[in-house]
Amino acid sequence: MVRIHNTRSGRIEEIAAGQALRMYACGPDVRLRAHVGDLRASVLSDLIRRLLERRRVRVVACQGVSDLGVPPELARERAEAFAADAAALNVRPPEYAPRVGESAEPVIGLIAALLEKGHAYAAADGSVFFDVRAFPAYGELSGGKPDEHALADERKRFPGDWALWEPAGGEAAWQAPWGRGLPGPHVGCSALSLRFLGARIDVHTGGGDLLFPHHENVRAQSDAAAGHEVTRHWAHAGPVLFGGSASPPLSEVTEAGLDPLAVRMAFLQRRYREPLDLTWDALRAADGLVRRWRARVAEWSESVSAPMATAYAERAESAFADDLDTPAALRVLRELELDASVAPGAKFETFLHLDSLLGLDLSSDIGKPHVLPPGAGELLAARERAKEAGDAAAADRLRAELADLGVRVTDAPEGQIWT
Repeated sequence: MVRIHNTRSGRIEEIAAGQALRMYACGPDVRLRAHVGDLRASVLSDLIRRLLERRRVRVVACQGVSDLGVPPELARERAEAFAADAAALNVRPPEYAPRVGESAEPVIGLIAALLEKGHAYAAADGSVFFDVRAFPAYGELSGGKPDEHALADERKRFPGDWALWEPAGGEAAWQAPWGRGLPGPHVGCSALSLRFLGARIDVHTGGGDLLFPHHENVRAQSDAAAGHEVTRHWAHAGPVLFGGSASPPLSEVTEAGLDPLAVRMAFLQRRYREPLDLTWDALRAADGLVRRWRARVAEWSESVSAPMATAYAERAESAFADDLDTPAALRVLRELELDASVAPGAKFETFLHLDSLLGLDLSSDIGKPHVLPPGAGELLAARERAKEAGDAAAADRLRAELADLGVRVTDAPEGQIWT
């Protein structure tokens, strides 16, 4: 059983999946270059996918890309950059990744359906608005209410109505039955999710910043068009800050010499729906843990084979299944790493088994020659000097710093030995 917090109900509920599950994820807004914080929602979707696939559930995912108002070449470049960043964090690609700007037919079809069913109306200038008062369930997802104090707009029947279509000219405009123009900012996700996944969607994910008004409006549009509740489960990732400000692009993390999967580890160290304030120190610590576990897995791989440590594996998997409690799962792995009663071969099998959920590439150092991570050489030299000076406290401190980088140091008659 997999249980995830459902934003709409405010409760942790079972995701009742059969043999297949349909999941929609709001993708990047390519008006801006993606940053680390944008990737947290993608990791959330990936964790759900990995957990369900472990239980033999086929996941069909669709991630729409919002690219309206962006030059096509720039939109394509930024969408590809976001996909590359997600891949660097081991996020499995969706089966469908449509762009709103290339989806005129489903978007116009959705607006036409809302007009026909009385959930939308056309203004004299060719605008089309969603009639929020014709959808009494508005606000059940986020708790937000229609804006009764929006700026006066004589085209609207009610201030809280929002634009499904706005008149526009130029080459970028689309031709529709009510005139040339472009869709409003919320229509694309409804149209694309209905087109590629159908009118019954199991899970819709995204960042918490999209909850209101975007997801509230998407839900209203989709449900009004389908005539029933389209999405059964809404899951939202908490916000990410970086030292109190916006997080950097992933390229800055890698340029600093850190593994991109240090970002994924940092996400896993916090519950997905809790706010996360990253720092460079936190990322360096996460990078050190990833490197250390890879080194340990490579070391254990050379030991005699042994069956998996089932009790540890079951505890970690139970934590994953309980609203993606990844911090608890990582604590189980730390406990296993230090448990001298478990054979190295069993630790090897268990870590690899659980890495299919973690997605940290913990097997990547197997068979590789031992190479020191950046900065480790200087620390080893400093430790050697501390030992020559008889400064045991400094030597111990430097040993701990090396361990954080994934370098294990032992002292032998011939000097320091590192693995």
